[in-house]
Amino acid sequence: MSALAGIVRFDGRAASAADGEAMMDAMARYVADDARTWRGGPAFLGCRIRWITPESVLERMPDGDPNGRLRIVADAILDNRAELFERLEVPSFRRGATTDAELILLAYRRWGRAAPERLVGDFAFMIWDEERRELFGARDLFGSRSLYYHIGAGRLAFATTMAPLLALKDAAGGLDEAWLAEFMAIPEMFESTDAGATPYRGIRQVPPGHSIVFADGRARLDAYGTIEPDEPLRLKSDGEYEEAMRAVFGEAVRCRLRTHREVAATLSGGLDSGAVAGFAARALRQEGKTLQTYSSVPASGFADWTPGHVAADERPYIAATVRHVGNIEETYMDFEGISPLTEVDEWIDLLESPYKFFENSHWLKGIHERAGSRGAGVLLTGARGNFTVSWGPALDYYALLLKRMKWLRLSRELRMFGANKGIGRRRLLQALGKLAFPALAGRSRDAGGADLPAMLIHPDFAERMGVFDRLRGGPDGRSDGGVRGRGGSAAADPFALRRDKLGSLAAANKNGATATKLSLRYGVWERDPTCDLRVVRFCLSVPVKQYVRDGMDRALIRRATKSVLPDEVRLNQRVRGVQGADWIHRAAPMWPRLLDELRRLCDDSAVAGYLHVDRIRAAAAGIGREPRPELAFHPEMRLLLRSVILYRFIKRHA
Repeated sequence: MSALAGIVRFDGRAASAADGEAMMDAMARYVADDARTWRGGPAFLGCRIRWITPESVLERMPDGDPNGRLRIVADAILDNRAELFERLEVPSFRRGATTDAELILLAYRRWGRAAPERLVGDFAFMIWDEERRELFGARDLFGSRSLYYHIGAGRLAFATTMAPLLALKDAAGGLDEAWLAEFMAIPEMFESTDAGATPYRGIRQVPPGHSIVFADGRARLDAYGTIEPDEPLRLKSDGEYEEAMRAVFGEAVRCRLRTHREVAATLSGGLDSGAVAGFAARALRQEGKTLQTYSSVPASGFADWTPGHVAADERPYIAATVRHVGNIEETYMDFEGISPLTEVDEWIDLLESPYKFFENSHWLKGIHERAGSRGAGVLLTGARGNFTVSWGPALDYYALLLKRMKWLRLSRELRMFGANKGIGRRRLLQALGKLAFPALAGRSRDAGGADLPAMLIHPDFAERMGVFDRLRGGPDGRSDGGVRGRGGSAAADPFALRRDKLGSLAAANKNGATATKLSLRYGVWERDPTCDLRVVRFCLSVPVKQYVRDGMDRALIRRATKSVLPDEVRLNQRVRGVQGADWIHRAAPMWPRLLDELRRLCDDSAVAGYLHVDRIRAAAAGIGREPRPELAFHPEMRLLLRSVILYRFIKRHA
């Protein structure tokens, strides 16, 4: 794990030692075991490295190849090392001491700019080719590691985070109002339709799944690779699909255990994190290691307001997984005295940006901090599992059967699904009719949440920036720009939506920035085997009927983990966990101060042109001085908290 920085000048001058020092100083707060720099002619490279894998202790970046032509800085853990060793013909006696940065250099020497397509894992890197006077770099397909750059003042500067770029003279150009407008106007968690944009004018990011070439004063970005499988998977039996799932997912988990430190995992009561923990704990037992797990639980005194089919406290399911799997040292964290309101300034510092996911912010940061302090090098998650290993939207599949008039199969499935879920047939048929024929039901599947953007962004600012026209598709009727990823499919189709979510550059940017910056701050690398490229391609190749069958949603992972997870977790279709339901309970002691801050916000001319202060006043008045805990996920509450986060961020740059 590395924090990278570099400069390449294109005006004939040598790279400035002072600029290099400023960039390195800006990264001094990040956890590191070693820090090194290199300067030669127009180029400067710097790296603060945290040794995570056994091989990484040998890293001496900025490193070079034997002939001295190439130098690399890389923030990378590669998961297909064995394959690369074979394809690159690395001798067996050298493999154990070959670092991931060396492998990337070897791949670049063999395949040139096509090298990123051969790499599987989490990576961002830059290679300076001294002979060609060319800089080449890339981010992995899912954007797991961030990489920013600035072009100006006769140079290109790049870094893992934005702080080193903001430390350079002539690099900081103030807030990017187009980015800010989209951040406020987009109700989902991602931030901008421009996958290269950041909150700052002049500072860009290399989009996920893109390479960058900088030569002769010009930069070129190119997309590479695809998440799509080569062809659909056709196996002979259900058992073969289950075995194939265990094989590919088990390998993805094992690859992510490669650390000379401890291994930790987030653990909820659900299938995704449970499956990750189950496979990891079994593999670690063979190494003589124990898996550390961390679970967020509600604060003391919290009165659970959630309905019966939702669990705000997942401890019974977590405990069942721990007992069944074994070789787990579990930790339950209630974060007493901590709430989303206490964490705002720290998160803005960490992300260098405003953010939207405040409900879960306290435990995301807290778990990374605890795992890092207890010696973990890797923190496993199952964050993307809903669209890969545990995908399987039963009602959507049944609606498809209804439209195709597959009556016998549909009747059998509905009978079994209703029994598993405890839902009557009449209610199921009503829901299916609305899904299969939304026009007849008098509604659109895309209508939900459409009024949220108008609540937060000031109407005049929205009109001046043309943000809603841009989000609706603009003059050419298209709206991808990184939101829809590489396919541009209609989001109303749940099967296309799955691909859109997995290929979304905007979502990848948000996830990658959060994971990268938490890892740099706390020294533990977040890794998600449910988003392994091989797992994603496998899951997209599997027939839909493997994911929904015999009355089970998410059916393939339920069947494939029969020997891994306890039945009360594996077969549970009646109760789902929800994190963050107690955030209002946590924030209640600070609520009067929050209302005071909202009043200052509404009276502050620095933000009056950006935020819709009339709506903020109305929302605050409607909530009152004692917010009810059951409003935790209400749009008005989200409006208020996101307004405060934006206010504090904007005030720093006003």
